[in-house]
Amino acid sequence: MTATGTAPAPPPAKNRAGRWIEEWDPEDEAFWNATGEKVARRNLLFSVLSEHIGFSIWTMWSVLVLFMGPEYGLTPADKFLLTSMVTLVGAVVRVPYTFAVAVFGGRNWTIVSAGLLLVPTVAAFAVMEPGTSFQTFLLVGLIAGIGGGNFASSMTNINAFFPLRRKGWALGLNAGGGNIGVPVIQLLALAVIGAGGGPRVLLGIYIPLIVLAAVLAALYMDNLASVKNDTGAAKDAARDAHTWIMSFLYVGTFGSFIGYAFAFGQVLQVQFGRTPLQAAYLTFIGPLLGSLIRPVGGWLADRYGGARITLYNYVGMAAATGVLVFASMQKSLGLFVAVFVVLFVLSGLGNGSTYKMIPGIFQAKALARGLRGEEAAAYGRRLSGASMGLIGAVGALGGVGINLAFRQSFLSYGSGTGAFVAFLAFYGLCFAVTWAVYLRRPAGRVTATGSASETKPQLSYAEV
Repeated sequence: MTATGTAPAPPPAKNRAGRWIEEWDPEDEAFWNATGEKVARRNLLFSVLSEHIGFSIWTMWSVLVLFMGPEYGLTPADKFLLTSMVTLVGAVVRVPYTFAVAVFGGRNWTIVSAGLLLVPTVAAFAVMEPGTSFQTFLLVGLIAGIGGGNFASSMTNINAFFPLRRKGWALGLNAGGGNIGVPVIQLLALAVIGAGGGPRVLLGIYIPLIVLAAVLAALYMDNLASVKNDTGAAKDAARDAHTWIMSFLYVGTFGSFIGYAFAFGQVLQVQFGRTPLQAAYLTFIGPLLGSLIRPVGGWLADRYGGARITLYNYVGMAAATGVLVFASMQKSLGLFVAVFVVLFVLSGLGNGSTYKMIPGIFQAKALARGLRGEEAAAYGRRLSGASMGLIGAVGALGGVGINLAFRQSFLSYGSGTGAFVAFLAFYGLCFAVTWAVYLRRPAGRVTATGSASETKPQLSYAEV
């Protein structure tokens, strides 16, 4: 794996196709105020559009399965396996998408990655009818997973355009705008089902939108020649224990968000007997609120400390999951839906707080090494940037686990109760890891204070 960074601008490239910017220094306030901010905001806008549609295509099978009634011949276990595999591909492709920006250029890769979304969309349009084999649906679903990679390349690209003092806002807007692609496709599915349309109508809506996103990227986005892959930073980040600890914690937050987004509608249908229209009325609410609240999690982490907010957030997620176990056993639909929405909100809040922990952790490591000033900041930026792509990819694997857990729970018990018990235990483990690694203050251990983005994280270096 590689990581991207902003290096000194190279000499003007010769015979390089596309819109390339050879000199880019957003940290220079005069440059930023004169031309940089306008260019960066323009690229952010169209990057968000492409990433947003990518999220929608990635999660389109969460709503397509609602259309697939008994005439399709698929069992609930088949559907959960299908959505699990879609989630898996979306997680895995985040790794190569992370460094594709440096290889091809941000604009060029946005055009390509947006255009690639046509493949799973057109393929699904072609096969979406009764009589199609499960293996065919599974193959087409696997291709749809490429939409999950757009998040990684978009975040990498936008990170290079903005100065350090603006990265939090830009990356938060970029991530939130992408995540909202989940409830948007679910809302469109609700409108299509309500109007008596079928799954091909929904797919037909997205085909021209994908083309539009690719064309707008070609017309208005830019490549930065100063973006390069830093293999050494990636290797250092992969060897650092905190990269894997934060990956584990991100499984509990983003993994929960994307996993529940895929599974919620199916659980309502299978366990509570909801029709596709009744399920569609409810499925979009949780992902929408979870997407919108993500920046709030980051803001709370700025104010009170990311580790502290993450710790309390896991308490809330465990409590909500405990209530879901009760609601599932009592077959209380109203309580089940209300608390599931709360769980979505908490997963979104945790997305923001866990991601805000990462720069603070590596800044604290820099201070513990005796680095100060710009040297410490550069060390923190290098390793936190390298680790984020890996953390994002591993975190998305949590969605695979959630859908597989639901599949096994319905096979074994006929309900999702068993899966919720497993999730409750996992959130308890996440709480314990957060407290033990980032908040405990054992005597005799060296601790350091984090950066402004991570207020007073107590970080033990004994295990690093």
